[in-house]
Amino acid sequence: MVALQANEICLFNQRLRLLDDKALYLPDVEALLVSDVHLGKAETFQSLGIPVASQVNQENLTRLRSLLVQTQPKSLFILGDLFHSRRSLEPEVLSCWEMFLNEPCLKQPAVKVSLIVGNHDRGLVSALPPWAMTCQTEAMSLGSFLLSHEPQNSHGAALNICGHIHPVVKLRSRTDSLRLPCFWVEPDQRRLTLPAFGGFTGGHEVALGGDRCAYVVCEGEVTAFR
Repeated sequence: MVALQANEICLFNQRLRLLDDKALYLPDVEALLVSDVHLGKAETFQSLGIPVASQVNQENLTRLRSLLVQTQPKSLFILGDLFHSRRSLEPEVLSCWEMFLNEPCLKQPAVKVSLIVGNHDRGLVSALPPWAMTCQTEAMSLGSFLLSHEPQNSHGAALNICGHIHPVVKLRSRTDSLRLPCFWVEPDQRRLTLPAFGGFTGGHEVALGGDRCAYVVCEGEVTAFR
């Protein structure tokens, strides 16, 4: 029996480390997973005349850099929506990502970076520079996992890990309510949905009950809710 670390769960006999910065680490395959970064969303709003601060891109990449240093994976998988829209592909945004791909934490030792294209990325792939990053338009298998952007029906015994819906749990009291990002587990679908990694994203309230549960991310903690 393998001892589980803090914030680590076992789902269908697979170890999953839920990181408090809205990312997932798969220790048995040494892979770091994030979804829905939405780089350039602020620039998209700015192009429409809505004043939004641009530093969110750097903040997202600083968090991702920290996770890479912390986990030291062999692979980084982005499960879709790395960029928000065609309006996001401003020179400053593209430069930020290019500089990130050349960070020492991705070079020494080399980390393979893969993007599974999401609905926001789908029309942008042909416009991206020739970076050291693979782009895949279909779901892909990784050991006992099926990685995708949108939820998929798992093949056989595979566990589907996806993004896309930006799951949140709404907590209510008599006087207030709070929406918190979460990892959403649907055992009946053999599925784990990641929270949106980007700091400037909305969220979809998910249903709990039965076997379905959520692991809520709040102030550096991951807490189980059923």
